[in-house]
Amino acid sequence: MYAVVTTGNRQYRVSLGDTIEVQKLAGAVGETVALTNVQMVGQGAEVTIGTPVVPGVRVEARILDQKRGPKIIIFKHRRRKGYRKKQGHRQSLTALRILGIHTA
Repeated sequence: MYAVVTTGNRQYRVSLGDTIEVQKLAGAVGETVALTNVQMVGQGAEVTIGTPVVPGVRVEARILDQKRGPKIIIFKHRRRKGYRKKQGHRQSLTALRILGIHTA
């Protein structure tokens, strides 16, 4: 069984036991979170698509880690003008382990 879940304006295809990294979610390491914004659920050839979400379906996940992603460098310049600007960014991430997909 698999599901397509939306969190942090991104969609993830998840199955039982998968580990995914999503934008930071509130909670401590070891806590269980429920992802209720499920767009699609499928098992074999049987697929249920939501409009926009599938009612009564939730995905349970455990928070494995709260961490920061790799550093991204933003460098801007204008040629021959002496304008240079360097900026860095690290996204806050949450690592999740999928515990189960619960349907109604």
